Amino acid sequence: MSTSVAPLEMVDTDRYPLTAPDSPAWRETVGRTRAELADVGCSVLADFIRPGLHDVLREECAALEPHAYTKVEQVNAYNTAVDEPLPDGHPGRTIMERGNAFVARDRIPASSIISRLYTSPVFRRFVADCFGRPELHELADPLSGLTLNVIAPGRAHPWHFDTNTHTVSMLTQAAEEGGTFEYCPGIRSAEDENFDGVRAVLAGDTRPVRRLDVRPGDLQLFKGRFALHRVSTVAGPVARHSAIFAYSERPGVIGSAERTRQLFGRVLPAHLAERTARGDELLD
Repeated sequence: MSTSVAPLEMVDTDRYPLTAPDSPAWRETVGRTRAELADVGCSVLADFIRPGLHDVLREECAALEPHAYTKVEQVNAYNTAVDEPLPDGHPGRTIMERGNAFVARDRIPASSIISRLYTSPVFRRFVADCFGRPELHELADPLSGLTLNVIAPGRAHPWHFDTNTHTVSMLTQAAEEGGTFEYCPGIRSAEDENFDGVRAVLAGDTRPVRRLDVRPGDLQLFKGRFALHRVSTVAGPVARHSAIFAYSERPGVIGSAERTRQLFGRVLPAHLAERTARGDELLD
């Protein structure tokens, strides 16, 4: 099923005033979101997509599930090559099973709700304001700028960091059981990898872990490059689907060939060319 609804008409603008940039209501919403991001590293804007369009959102994304690249493999929290030599005790030596799947951007119709939202300049400006940034750019990556994450029953998305600093996502189909988003806000910074703290969580330390239940149509803003996070194992017969909108402060950002192969099982010429630096020296 598809829809021709314009991007701003998809949004509950009574609650989220995208039609009135710089208005008092815009500033109030942005201020509240910034405060939550500063406090706990995450903010959820409930029913960002109008409830009347939730079924369309779910159906459009469910139709994409057959295009998901699925490969159960061994990964580490940094999504670097698992055979890379690392010092003893390095958290990158902790190997986990990743069974979640991704639908690449070139498989997502431009007419879909998630694609129209991702490419909307007003939406992008709103997200930038919420993150306190003057401007954000769509990723130049032809595969990973906009993706649909699919977690099938019995599978999970293990502990990891995001390559993009500002993570924007939206649940489009919830699991009947499990599939809980868990994260450790600010466990590392651009200046400090905090390998000891990361290693402790990977070993089972739950003290820094927060758990968050989101619903279809909710918009989630998250500092995913600095927060270790995962989605717990999905139970029951229904897969968990979530759209991931990837933006960057720098134009021209493209993912590494190694991670692109992990996520999509293929690379394009753009992934083999010289990449734009992300602005920090963290492991990817």
